[in-house]
Amino acid sequence: MSQLPILTFPDPRLRQKARPVQRVDAAIMRLVDDMLETMYAAPGIGLAAIQVNVPLQVVVMDVSEQHDSPLCLINPQVLALEGTEQREEGCLSVPGFYEKVTRAERITVQALDRLGAAFTLETDGLLAVCIQHELDHLNGKLFVDHISMLKRQRIRAKLERDQRNGAATSSKRGEAL
Repeated sequence: MSQLPILTFPDPRLRQKARPVQRVDAAIMRLVDDMLETMYAAPGIGLAAIQVNVPLQVVVMDVSEQHDSPLCLINPQVLALEGTEQREEGCLSVPGFYEKVTRAERITVQALDRLGAAFTLETDGLLAVCIQHELDHLNGKLFVDHISMLKRQRIRAKLERDQRNGAATSSKRGEAL
């Protein structure tokens, strides 16, 4: 396994739409393992393949306290969204920034697991938010697209300035999605 570089906003590659995985094979399983290692090291609780410059419909996450319950969704499809809730979100591709985002409270999703087996998952709470956040990435969206234009422009300007200056932005609030 190896850690992969994470793209940061406003990199245009983050706006790509991910393609479906045609076949779950050794290369996809290796990608999942590398993404998990990258996510845990960041540290984060979710990561989409598009964030590591692989435009495929693959996301990984682990919202457990012990970081011992990894979840992989390949070619995920939302079957149902219910209710609404607002939570503070961060993102490994928007380091150091956290904003409140409104999302569905409950989600039902169908996907393939790391080995290619189909499954359906119904969940709520943090995992539901994390899934929606990561699925946005597969469609070229970032959590900053859910906040005001003014806040988004300020975040963009700060990250561009930091990138020009070669500064590494650190997360002060813990893990990001």
